Amino acid sequence: MRRQAGRRSRTRTDRKRGRYIQARPAQGKTDDIAFDATLRAAAPFQRARAKQKAASGMAYALQRADLQRKVRVRRTANLILFVVDASWSMAVSERMTATKGAIMSLLTDAYQRRDRVGLIVFQKDRALLVLPPTNSVVLAKQALTTIPVGGKTPLSAGLLLAYETVKREQNLHPDVIPLIILLTDGAGNVSIGTEPPQEEAHRIASLIKHESIKTVTINMEHAAFDQGLASKLAEQLGGPCYSLAQLKAETLLETVRKEMETAR
Repeated sequence: MRRQAGRRSRTRTDRKRGRYIQARPAQGKTDDIAFDATLRAAAPFQRARAKQKAASGMAYALQRADLQRKVRVRRTANLILFVVDASWSMAVSERMTATKGAIMSLLTDAYQRRDRVGLIVFQKDRALLVLPPTNSVVLAKQALTTIPVGGKTPLSAGLLLAYETVKREQNLHPDVIPLIILLTDGAGNVSIGTEPPQEEAHRIASLIKHESIKTVTINMEHAAFDQGLASKLAEQLGGPCYSLAQLKAETLLETVRKEMETAR
């Protein structure tokens, strides 16, 4: 459970690393026993267990119900993954300007917070990981100088690459907290399989939701032409949907911070 991002936050972990802060009944889990708490839990029953101590020849009698397991906290990092539609279907320049500004602002904090920021761009018939998860400002600037734009909208490919990138990061850093920021109008028109584009995109979105990966969708469609596709996609993803009017570099930055600070 966390309230802030990165180095200045604490996250509970089931791994045998991190600072021991309290104990809870082991309930059959015996891999990280808190010996001090276990002895305290058994102390009130020592007189009643006199026969057990005599039979075992031990000075202190323990039972399985006494076992206490350590509760640990450790510092962890956030993974903020931007997934951006770079087709000609929307206001590319405005979206890219806001996205670049937010990424660079987030990277300023990432140096201290150990947050990792990445960028996926999808257009034509594919999705590209143009900025692998990093906290390097130098690498980010290099990746953000030239971003390909134009063509159709392979929404499914973008979502699938985002899912695979998050899972890979979770395998490398099991305690990482991922957040996908999806910037799209929700109108996919290219499939990666045999399903219709929208159905395929919704299926992959449901997979992301099933894995409890937190998402924020930014609806890039103009209000006059909005068919609600982005909001329907956000429902499948299980996260909030914000409108184009809210998309400014500063607003997007605050939105990301707010979502990262929200408890799961």
